[in-house]
Amino acid sequence: MILAAENEPQKKRRPPIGARIKSRRKALGLTLQELADRSGLSKPFLSQVERDLTTPSLMSMLGLAKGLQVEISYFMEIPQARDMVRRADAPAEIAVDSPVTYFDLASALPDRKLDAVLMRIPPGHCFPVDTRNGEHFRYVLEGELYARAGDIHTVLKAGDSMHFDARAPHTVENRTDREAILLYVGTPSVLQRGAPAEPA
Repeated sequence: MILAAENEPQKKRRPPIGARIKSRRKALGLTLQELADRSGLSKPFLSQVERDLTTPSLMSMLGLAKGLQVEISYFMEIPQARDMVRRADAPAEIAVDSPVTYFDLASALPDRKLDAVLMRIPPGHCFPVDTRNGEHFRYVLEGELYARAGDIHTVLKAGDSMHFDARAPHTVENRTDREAILLYVGTPSVLQRGAPAEPA
């Protein structure tokens, strides 16, 4: 895959969970014992957590969130992708042997769950019938496409969209004499696994 997108600077990593807990406790003016009383956890356990000597379970974090008056997301590390922004003048073209031109609009987010792909589909091209677990969303930006999903056979024109369970047999075909431009969004990500990029 050709990644020609602008790289955005990564955010500064958040401090370890122990430091976040201690910082919040201090901000609330709580002693370890007071936090233990609020959270239902023991003082020795909290002392170990604050020093990053142990990692609290999900249930312990729920108690800590209650005691510190925060959402549980306060303790989580949010994954960030360096190529979060895709610029129009630097498209990320996907290198694949196909008459269709593909551009990856999604970022290289760790454990990415979906694909967002812009496709330039030449006249006469027909995708093979496919089935897979997940969901597919199609939106025609330009041109006209014949589309099938399960028992639905239709023509999608500019501005039309289609959303369906990808376990239904599906395909897209350009039966016109001009190029069609399609926005495809689907789960799970097949590009993340390095699968062939024929997702429509």
